Amino acid sequence: MLKGIPAIISPELLKILCEMGHGDEITIGDGNFPGHSLSDRVVRLDGHGVPEILDAVLKLMPLDTYTEHPAALMAVVPGDNTPTPIWETYREIIRRHDPRGDACIETIERFAFYDRVREKSCCVVMSGETATYANIILKKGVIKPE
Repeated sequence: MLKGIPAIISPELLKILCEMGHGDEITIGDGNFPGHSLSDRVVRLDGHGVPEILDAVLKLMPLDTYTEHPAALMAVVPGDNTPTPIWETYREIIRRHDPRGDACIETIERFAFYDRVREKSCCVVMSGETATYANIILKKGVIKPE
């Protein structure tokens, strides 16, 4: 056991976060996300929602300051009227961890999102999140000395 590490962060996820370098990406997927189809490296955090995982990851990892949008959401498919209130929760969490706040976030078309995960994410964290369109990609920033 270690001090200061959120309890939701498993040893496997902690190892992955430590191995990630500046510019590497990690995806947190909702319960419907096809994580195993898109990545060979999947960490399961079933029973946990994306907001608590997002907050825990951002306590340990800064977002990339050299990228305009270091966080990406999967855009709602045109014609789908599904509400996305969870996005406001994500904005609140990101505002707590990055002074750029909402400006960090972009939305990406569904299949472009899948392609980006397949090509760039070093890991997909699968949650038990039941909200739809609750997937988010995070780009790691530089850890600076204190």
